[in-house]
Amino acid sequence: MSYVDGIVIPVPKKNLAAYRRMAKTSGKVWREHGALEYTECVADDVKPGKVTSFPQAVKLKPDELVVFAWIVYKSRAQRDRTMKKVMADPRLASMMNPKSLPFDGRRMFWGGFKEMVKV
Repeated sequence: MSYVDGIVIPVPKKNLAAYRRMAKTSGKVWREHGALEYTECVADDVKPGKVTSFPQAVKLKPDELVVFAWIVYKSRAQRDRTMKKVMADPRLASMMNPKSLPFDGRRMFWGGFKEMVKV
């Protein structure tokens, strides 16, 4: 079964166009290096919960939106190989400076997931 990286990011509304440009470049790089799919979505219906939620998880500010992204790979091993290549790709190196990111990377979170059910 496939392997998936999931990412959740708070993005200031004023930086959404810059983030979209960055995501398009990132997606091309990930796909070129082996990812099967690369998808980025902006929140449309995510409200704060009573215990937890997407907005609470990223400490969302009033002027921000939640971005949810996922990258699909053939396997965990393929993900690890792809990630190594992606992190060495010079097209992304210029985007990795925390001071120039169009979002607060300290509030971003991510993880790798084994596919459990696919219908």
